[in-house]
Amino acid sequence: MILASASPRRRELLTQIGVIFTVDPANIDETILVDERPEAYVERMAREKALAVAQRYPHEAVLGSDTTVVCAGEILVKPDGADDAVRMLTALSGRSHQVLTAVAVVKDGEARSLVVSTDVHFRELSSAEIEAYVATGEPLDKAGAYGIQGFGAILVADIKGSYSNVVGLPLTETAALLRESDVPVWQMDNRW
Repeated sequence: MILASASPRRRELLTQIGVIFTVDPANIDETILVDERPEAYVERMAREKALAVAQRYPHEAVLGSDTTVVCAGEILVKPDGADDAVRMLTALSGRSHQVLTAVAVVKDGEARSLVVSTDVHFRELSSAEIEAYVATGEPLDKAGAYGIQGFGAILVADIKGSYSNVVGLPLTETAALLRESDVPVWQMDNRW
């Protein structure tokens, strides 16, 4: 199988469930379309990533994925810099939001995809705490400007749904989608 993503978190999660894969990231335009709903956006991104890489591997299964954070209807992709990360974390402070991850598998020209949503609630964050977290650098390459699997874990008061979805790949649903495409899980050897 080919993973159409450079995300180290997705590599770790696929390794966790024993999927044998090779990494070949997709390079696509990730611009949000006018009036595009968050669910439609992440699913389109996952499908476009998988389809772009599948052109190079016509006889392999290709997995594409995309994760975004949605707060009060706003799609929060990766921040443009430290100031944008502060803005996002301030918006998330003391509130609930959704993490949406879409997964798409393309095999033999057929694309299957799904979107998983997890509700996440942040505790109240002080300005000093937000600045200190942003200074770690962790928020700068993550949708919504935080990583639940890293330093950002202490920002989260509660989640309802899939933890691995918040990290970047909903494992239960991904494994089911892979099985539908005849890609086994629980293998012993991984090639990155």
